[in-house]
Amino acid sequence: MLPGPRNLITDVPGLQVGNAHDSMLRSGVTVVTADAPMVASVAVHGGAPGTRETDLLAPDKSAPGVDALVLSGGSAFGLAAAQGVMDELHSQGRGFEVLSARVPIVPAAILFDLLNGGDKAWSDNPYPALGRAALAAAEADFAIGTAGAGAGAQTAQHKGGLGSASFVLDGVTVGALVAVNPMGSVTTPSGGYFHAAPLEIAGEFGGLGVDPEPSWRILPSRKVQAMAAQGNTTIAIVATDARLDKAQCHRLAVAAHDGIARAILPAHTPMDGDLVFAASTGAQEVDPVALAMLSHAASLCLSRAIARAIWEAKPEPGDTLPTLRETLS
Repeated sequence: MLPGPRNLITDVPGLQVGNAHDSMLRSGVTVVTADAPMVASVAVHGGAPGTRETDLLAPDKSAPGVDALVLSGGSAFGLAAAQGVMDELHSQGRGFEVLSARVPIVPAAILFDLLNGGDKAWSDNPYPALGRAALAAAEADFAIGTAGAGAGAQTAQHKGGLGSASFVLDGVTVGALVAVNPMGSVTTPSGGYFHAAPLEIAGEFGGLGVDPEPSWRILPSRKVQAMAAQGNTTIAIVATDARLDKAQCHRLAVAAHDGIARAILPAHTPMDGDLVFAASTGAQEVDPVALAMLSHAASLCLSRAIARAIWEAKPEPGDTLPTLRETLS
């Protein structure tokens, strides 16, 4: 398995990603869309999720696909970003036909970034406009780090961010996109090594190597835990051009959660709303054995994307936590 040419989720043919964020607000929105509706499902393993339209993604529900997927900051306020995306898609004539009506399907998930030092004293909810702007910006190349839904993200020790990575295996592509804002830490207790270090390819998150001290021996301090518990959640999308139905997408999302557990300690806590969407553009046929390997690849992609999010985070005036690179300099 090797990364695709961009090492982004948009190595999956047909996918586009758009980011929009407000530096004063210290928050933002990321949208994934495609040339045609995507088959999609979701798996939630965190104890405090915030979602919209995720019930439709269960394998037994009738919605055949989605027009876009939204990751947003803003806690529950950020769910309104999906409305902005939905309204813009409707104006473009996108959506599923229901007799004479057309309804875009736009599931969304949010993270909590209300205590990161940004200006949250808005009179009108800013997230619908951010959703529209993110959709308008959607293309194959996009920024990671301090961008989109990761613009105001934080981890237990460092500034969080938006990350992405991809793999190509046997002619099939899988990619991951993630906004990293967990209670746990993406780095080992020393702060200088990634938990995901054994999975790194070609120095994609700094080439820092593996911590010689096993990280499981030391839990984060109570102070770090208390600070991190102010607001959490890692929300992600894994996607592939393999032709999957909703049940298979659900299995892909479940497996991809292993990538969160490999890259963040602790993960899936009662205070995190950890969630993974899985989407299929449906171009390539796969058999059940190939699906097993695809699921494994998705989990590895997600671990790498999480580390890339932290490595690419940029310092900004007023940050309440340093970037990892600042602590290493």
